[in-house]
Amino acid sequence: MKSPVVKRSIVVAGHKTSVSLEEAFWNGMKEISGLRNMTLSELVGEIDSNRQQGNLSSAIRLFVLDYFKSRAMAAIQAEKVPAQ
Repeated sequence: MKSPVVKRSIVVAGHKTSVSLEEAFWNGMKEISGLRNMTLSELVGEIDSNRQQGNLSSAIRLFVLDYFKSRAMAAIQAEKVPAQ
């Protein structure tokens, strides 16, 4: 059985590192970086510089979760606003 976790090499702040994430998180990262007009390496570098603790893979998962959770909440709030 194939592992759902995909390990990829990425350059973060000029250093090559390996990150293991599920394919859904890689896809989420690609979507976010595209919307922000930045490379995947730049986005991972931003996440890495802002993390308080834990490993990079966990920080990425939490970032992607928070990003899409915020978008979902914004969409719900937009639905609640009465039409004018």
